[in-house]
Amino acid sequence: MQIGNTTQGELPAELKEKIDTILAKDKIVLFMKGDRFQPQCGFSDAVVKVLNFHDSEYATYDVLSNPDLRAGMKIYSEWATFPQLYVNKEFIGGCDIIMEMHQNSEMAAILK
Repeated sequence: MQIGNTTQGELPAELKEKIDTILAKDKIVLFMKGDRFQPQCGFSDAVVKVLNFHDSEYATYDVLSNPDLRAGMKIYSEWATFPQLYVNKEFIGGCDIIMEMHQNSEMAAILK
């Protein structure tokens, strides 16, 4: 699936369906660079550490190995950077937001 010609705001139905399926499969989903065992950037690593700190069960999807998913998630979430954290199919935010929520104890309530 090629979405290189897709303009901002347009997400191919097939890709939207794929993302919806991913989000429905697990309560906590992290779209990141790398995976939980080998994060490929410091921001992704920081969010993995927060999720692990809370003993969360979560799925990760490597956007570096899937360019269509990477481009599609930017449109789907209307968020240009990674990582992107979803809980119960709801977009929570990127690294800065997750770190702030962790520091002020909001993250524990969201992850329960």
